[in-house]
Order: sequence, then C-alpha cells, then structure tokens
Amino acid sequence: MQLNTNSPKYHRIILKISGEALAGDKGFGINNDVISDIAQQISDVVAMGVQTAIVVGGGNFWRGIAGSKAGTDRSTADYMGMLATVINALALQDALEKIGVAVRVQTAIEMRQVAEPYIRRRAIRHLEKGRVVIFAAGTGNPFFSTDTTAALRAAEIEAEVVLLAKKVDGVYSADPKVDSAATKFDDLQYIDVLNRGLGVMDSTATSLCMDNGMPIIVFNLQKSGNIRRVIMGEKIGTYVGGNRRD
Repeated sequence: MQLNTNSPKYHRIILKISGEALAGDKGFGINNDVISDIAQQISDVVAMGVQTAIVVGGGNFWRGIAGSKAGTDRSTADYMGMLATVINALALQDALEKIGVAVRVQTAIEMRQVAEPYIRRRAIRHLEKGRVVIFAAGTGNPFFSTDTTAALRAAEIEAEVVLLAKKVDGVYSADPKVDSAATKFDDLQYIDVLNRGLGVMDSTATSLCMDNGMPIIVFNLQKSGNIRRVIMGEKIGTYVGGNRRD
C-alpha cells in the first residue's frame, strides 16, 4: 500500500460500526456491497498510517434488549448478541483481507478456533505493526452495549477519538425521519448529550468518554469516503467533547 502524503488529524482511532450499518437496505444480515465499501474505506485510512481498531455491533442479527423484551432472559439475550458481533467481525475481517489489509479479531469471550482472546498489550502491538484490530463479543459481560465497549477499548488502547459510524449524518434534536423541524448539531458537550437524552451513545458509554476526555464524532457511514474525511479533520457529522472541535 502506498502511504498518503496528507497528514491525518488522528493517528489511533476506534471506529464503532453498528450491525445495522452492515445490513444496508436489507435490514438483516450482511450486505456484501456495503461491507466491501466499508473495507475499502478502512483500507484507505490504514494506508495513511492511521492505527485503526474497530468495534462492531450485532443488531443486524440479534439485539439483546429486544430479545429480553420478547421474553428471553436478559443475560442470555445479551450473550446471544455478543455472538452476533463475532459473526460481523469475521465477515469484516474476510472483506479486509481480500483487499490486502492485515487484520486480527480479538474477542472478549474466548473462542480460540476463530479469533484471539482480547489482550490489551497484544492489541496495541498489532496496531503498532499496522494491523487492523477488530474487537468482538462486546465487553464479555451482559448489560453492557457495544457503545460502551467502544468507549472502554478506546480508553484502554489510548485512542485519540471514537468514531461512531451511523446511517445518519450526525446527532439531531429529534428523529429527523419523524420531526421535520429537527435540527442537526455540529458540536455538543458530553453533559448536553446526557441531560437531553440525545441518541449518540448510551449513558454509560457517554459518561465513560466524558470521564476520560475521549471525543466522539458521529457521522454517516453510508457516504463513501467519510471515514477518511473525518480522519483528515473535515468538519462533518457531530462532534461530542469537552471543547468544540478545531
């Protein structure tokens, strides 16, 4: 891979990709065209020298909270959701390896036949060697979301930013699909997200980012090239942090 001569703003990142984003318009499962585009975007970022770690959700197969509401024991439902994230992680690993990107999947629940167990120092070493690391199976504990996983892993590996790749182009005052008067925020304080109940991350994840001074950028993954734009410091999406973005 030939390195890009432009200098990125961030050099070690956590990219959180929702399971729903991998499904594309299907709404369920994995859309091959979508995952191939995401893999290419990640490849472009890696080629710039950015150390890239990824947390994947599992909502395209199973959502623990929804399963719990349907009658499944909450802990069991959450463990099922963790296994769904492993499926997505392996699919993304395969898509990346097909285009020449070195990848390691690490799981919070050990399954050595398909992935490495999560070990912080090993993850950092992989990143330093230019490998993409995909964190799967959440935190390994029920009652914690993959948003919280992203915030936790970001703090552990000393990432500079959490990038929340969504199917919307930022954070709005209300659901723009329902309320035509909804307005998009360019910048937000952590406390505003918590106090107003805005749908950025769950409160545990937001609080963890706030406590560690970890900025969050919410942006639209469906527009090809957006990951690179965020890395380069373009003011797209919504920035959540203690200060306004530069």
